[in-house]
Amino acid sequence: MNRETAEPSVTEMPGERAKQWADHHGQHAAPSTYVYDFVWDTSEWAEGPFCTDVDGNVLLDFTSHVASAPLGYNNPKIMDTLDEFGLVDPLKIAGQDFYVSNGGTPDDPDIPGPTQLLDRLTETTSHYDLDTAFLSNSGAEAVENAIKICYADGGHRAITTEGAFHGRTLGALSLNRSKSVQRRGYPEIPGVVSVPYCSCTGECTCGWKTDGPGGNALADRLHPTRGNIPPEEVSFLIIEPQQGEGGYRVPSDEFAQDIADLKAEHGFKIISDEIQAGLGRTGEMWGIDHLPFDPDVITSAKGLRVGATVANGDLFPEEKGRLSSTWGAGDILASAQGVATLDAIQEHDLVDNARKRGRQLTELVADFDSEYVVDVRGRGLMFAIELDTKDRREALVKAALERGLLTLGCGYKALRLLPPMDVTAREIELGTSILFDALESPRVKQASPSLEHSEDAV
Repeated sequence: MNRETAEPSVTEMPGERAKQWADHHGQHAAPSTYVYDFVWDTSEWAEGPFCTDVDGNVLLDFTSHVASAPLGYNNPKIMDTLDEFGLVDPLKIAGQDFYVSNGGTPDDPDIPGPTQLLDRLTETTSHYDLDTAFLSNSGAEAVENAIKICYADGGHRAITTEGAFHGRTLGALSLNRSKSVQRRGYPEIPGVVSVPYCSCTGECTCGWKTDGPGGNALADRLHPTRGNIPPEEVSFLIIEPQQGEGGYRVPSDEFAQDIADLKAEHGFKIISDEIQAGLGRTGEMWGIDHLPFDPDVITSAKGLRVGATVANGDLFPEEKGRLSSTWGAGDILASAQGVATLDAIQEHDLVDNARKRGRQLTELVADFDSEYVVDVRGRGLMFAIELDTKDRREALVKAALERGLLTLGCGYKALRLLPPMDVTAREIELGTSILFDALESPRVKQASPSLEHSEDAV
């Protein structure tokens, strides 16, 4: 099969073998967020956005595993590098206690590793004067370490935003404001304050803009005489430059400028959570590059293959052992994949491709003009379509799957599309044609026309 001519081909979703795999897996797997019984067959053909499941169905994957596989499946841009890697055991070492070389010198290694991944991360964030990184296993750990280094620098309060999602470990969980099921019944870090994430176009209706002394929800609370939070108590504000779980919302220009002004006035630190929006996904290398303020910390993971907390060296504690016991720097294979991914994104101009294909995707969906689509939003290849009801969104996910297109929900009633970063114009046209056909299907047309109320609402 050839990527240039491949098309989805579905007999039944899920097929019998997929049901068997899912049932067997579920015997011992803790309940989680499996969307549907899609079982990728790693032994069968897959490349770019195309993959084959265990029943032989060929699918067009516009989820990129929630941005964790930014170049899709078995992409030669990655595989050509990894094919040179003679695997050893162990592939995961105590990377905060020991170092690893894959041959050659640090400046010219035979195969890149954790040392070179640190180089690439600080190179791509040097315009923010972020020159130091700590590698960990996951995005949640990257956020946990960002929290720790900010608190260690002073202040005991944190600012988060409505709709935010930052991870599932307890510290990161304390900053979440997306779905109540994520936090209900768990202890939380005290001192976390929520403010609206304003994505309003035109007049602000979300509650960010106020008639109070500061003119917005955060400035009111930090006001020197009429506020209720002393600014010096604020350690950091954490923000997604484009929200993920919260519905792929893009911040309004006025909201972003207000944050910039408040940072300049009060000096609190800003953590930019780039775990889904980073690595070129939005049409800039980092999502924060779209906004008018500089981050003090950037967190990355997913497509990076390991977690990373990137900041200026002055913000990291000097004491040994203050940050430790997370082993991302010792994941030899994942680090090599991370370097290969960053190099591929830069060498093949994939940030520019994300911008172009994102514009194409936006124009195609806007031109279709479905009565069920109430909003189209996003940047680059971090794209969302909001439906009129949650039931309609769920029906569309299923109808698209039946036609061979993998998608995911986000927010309350939005559908997200995350094609691989090197997606072609043909593949965008193919994916949207399947989506449009699904939108016109009886399943979608017959979905509930009324809004529901749910604890999963943003």
